[in-house]
Amino acid sequence: MLYEIVHRTRYSYSSTVSVSHHIARLTPRNLECQERLEQEVNVSPAPSVIAHHTDYFGNRATFFTLSTPHQTLDITARSRVQIRARDVPLPDASPPWEQARNDSSQSVRIAPEIQEFTFASTLIPRDAELADYAAASFPPGRPLFEAVLDLTRRIHQEFQFDARATTVATPLKEVIRTRRGVCQDFAQIQIGCLRSLNLAARYVSGYLETLPPPGEEKLTGSDASHAWVQVFIPSIGWIDFDPTNNVVPSERHITVAWGRDFNDVSPIRGVMVGGGQHQLSVAVDVVPLAPDTEQQQQQQQ
Repeated sequence: MLYEIVHRTRYSYSSTVSVSHHIARLTPRNLECQERLEQEVNVSPAPSVIAHHTDYFGNRATFFTLSTPHQTLDITARSRVQIRARDVPLPDASPPWEQARNDSSQSVRIAPEIQEFTFASTLIPRDAELADYAAASFPPGRPLFEAVLDLTRRIHQEFQFDARATTVATPLKEVIRTRRGVCQDFAQIQIGCLRSLNLAARYVSGYLETLPPPGEEKLTGSDASHAWVQVFIPSIGWIDFDPTNNVVPSERHITVAWGRDFNDVSPIRGVMVGGGQHQLSVAVDVVPLAPDTEQQQQQQQ
């Protein structure tokens, strides 16, 4: 499936910003089942400095500085990405979850870059409450893939999507108490549950297709940045799970970045001098392109 993605962000400030520095993670990754064909990030007003680099987790990041006084900031990221269906193992093809847990606790059995995703992070604690919630999905001997599928289903059924219930600063304990939140919260709840069982899990940011296939319901979160989870399964590798929609991501999920939690993959963050209060508006369009559309556009160029 070929997609064109346009991610527009506007900051409106109540007073003038004299100088600001920002970092954006808006570039889809190149993966085995995902190829980034085109990508650009445009900033207005024009930055005095703009540079690109690859961060610690392999995500593509764009740094820019604005030295022109301004009261609005517009950032538009345009991408074209080819997605191929991902191979999904059978639920019972993975090892028992206890074996995966034991492997994760032994550095000689698992690479350090995987083991680090078993630890607590700034936004995701490891604690008994999260382990207790996960326990119903992890009876003795259950295959890890099957157990994570069940945890994904439970979070989807037992938590209500409510865009007004939380902010990026809402603690996970509050989300567990209210059973309300957004995709970021549900992903971090699932990661916290898994890490509290000493299993490796990481936070993924990306997009969902805006227009669903005929006969299917529109997926929650398709008009904004989306978040889901990757779990490391020994002998298989990293597998994606989306607790917001209770699916194993395939052709309709587009991966941008991953890290320990939202702090590592925030689409845009920065510091500034001035600005006062600000308003933020974000619009994301993910448009599937037919193969002949791509060919026609190439012929016209």
